[in-house]
Amino acid sequence: MPSLAHKIAVLVFLENSAGDHLLLLRAKPPNLGVWSPIGGKLETTKGESPFECAVRETKEETGHVVTTADLHLFAMIAEKAYEGEAHWLMFLFRCQRPIAGLPPAISEGKFGFFSRAAIATLEIPETDRSALWPIYDQYRDRFVALKADCAPGRPVRVQIEEIV
Repeated sequence: MPSLAHKIAVLVFLENSAGDHLLLLRAKPPNLGVWSPIGGKLETTKGESPFECAVRETKEETGHVVTTADLHLFAMIAEKAYEGEAHWLMFLFRCQRPIAGLPPAISEGKFGFFSRAAIATLEIPETDRSALWPIYDQYRDRFVALKADCAPGRPVRVQIEEIV
């Protein structure tokens, strides 16, 4: 395998008061043209923590102002060779403060609210379908550390490293 960059990012799972999930139809890579939770890369040159990044990205992308106390870190996943482009260290947060309404579209894409059942019918990244949403379903109120081999041409293999 060639040497790949390691990227560090967060995903933030937001819900409205009805329990529907806010997803972004991405207008830019990665995940161009598919629905996914909001998030982004840590500003590592500033020493930003995953919690700080989740707060910043939530405000930047949705206008929803949250604090670190509103966030529950429920998973950390190390994705090896995602789309053959990079290794990702992802921190997955569940926001415990409901978002009031649908945010306006941004340069990264447009938003929609979806029930958990409806998400299964959407165009979403294959790794989200096979790993991310099942992780959310099972561990959203706990914490799990995982690693996933996402090398192209093979099924995604996820291995649990710790559950708390």
